[in-house]
Amino acid sequence: MERQNAAKQASGKGTSRKARNYIILSVEVLLLVVMVGVLWFVTKFTDEEEGVKRVEISTEDIVINEGVKNEVVEKDSDSAEETKGPTYRTIALFGLDSTIGELTKGTRSDTIMVASINNETKEVRIMSVYRDTYLNLGNDTYNKCNAAYARGGAKQAISMLNMNLDLDITDFVAVGFKGVMDTVNAVGGVMIDVDEKELKHINDYQMCMAEDMKIDYVKVTETGYQKLNGLQAVAYCRIRYSGGDDYKRTERQREVLQAILEEAKNIDVATLTKLVDNVFADFYTSVDLKEIVTLLSDIGSYTLIDEGGFPTLEYRANATIGNNVGASIICTDLAAAVSEFHERFFGQEDYEVSEALTQISAQINTNTAPFLKN
Repeated sequence: MERQNAAKQASGKGTSRKARNYIILSVEVLLLVVMVGVLWFVTKFTDEEEGVKRVEISTEDIVINEGVKNEVVEKDSDSAEETKGPTYRTIALFGLDSTIGELTKGTRSDTIMVASINNETKEVRIMSVYRDTYLNLGNDTYNKCNAAYARGGAKQAISMLNMNLDLDITDFVAVGFKGVMDTVNAVGGVMIDVDEKELKHINDYQMCMAEDMKIDYVKVTETGYQKLNGLQAVAYCRIRYSGGDDYKRTERQREVLQAILEEAKNIDVATLTKLVDNVFADFYTSVDLKEIVTLLSDIGSYTLIDEGGFPTLEYRANATIGNNVGASIICTDLAAAVSEFHERFFGQEDYEVSEALTQISAQINTNTAPFLKN
């Protein structure tokens, strides 16, 4: 919060606490809107075979736990009859650990988000799944959840989310480091407050990514509130060694996204065209292109009302699971955590998890118990 306040003071743009909170909550859903918008412009201005990488996904390609419900069942107040409540559209968002544009598989997902859209009210909720969470990878093997995308691409990563969270996701959007880097550059850079602990790590990450991408980089030489270019901003997002681990890194990612939003507010047509030209090849999705246009035409009716991370503090612990898995986040009671998640994100009171998820929860407890005791 101090960092955000310092940023506001330095920019001279006063705003109310309510407005600041709304901006923070809106960042991730606006990122989705930006991603969808870019996809739409790509289909409008480029040939299909040269545009966005797209894959068809059917329910036969992925795992969905039997008994999963994506709608709320309500009792009629005047009778004992049950009536169906709103249904939800759920989309997976993956930010990939890729500097060279590999988006199909073989790359771990640094960022994993689930967007829940109430089809009736147009309310949107966003949840981040911490990448180091020890879960079923969608094929009854267990490891850090970000390994699912690397091993089986989007289909396995979606199966991982469905199996561990009792979801029925069939659509996703994925983007790599280059897409984020080009987006930051397209808006002219972002203003970020860099502290002393972060300074060294920014340059270390920059050096590694620049070597992989065969590009030059500019060192960040001072602390304080300053403009970062695309590579510097991505490097800042990746920091996890100056305290706070992945939880703090998630805050940095949100800070950069918020800064992108601030810069994008004054974007002109030329800059937008540049953004589209730079990033269109860096997206991979299953979303139907006609649906993208429909979403854009109705985007004004969507409102973000909640966001968070999974597992929540109440249900998580940290442990090192052998040499093959390493330092991980353990969901100490996956069944209870998922029940709470469904109530919060889908309005399903007293949600009863599927039998398959109950078994996964028990298996996680069995696998991790020896390491939690140490």
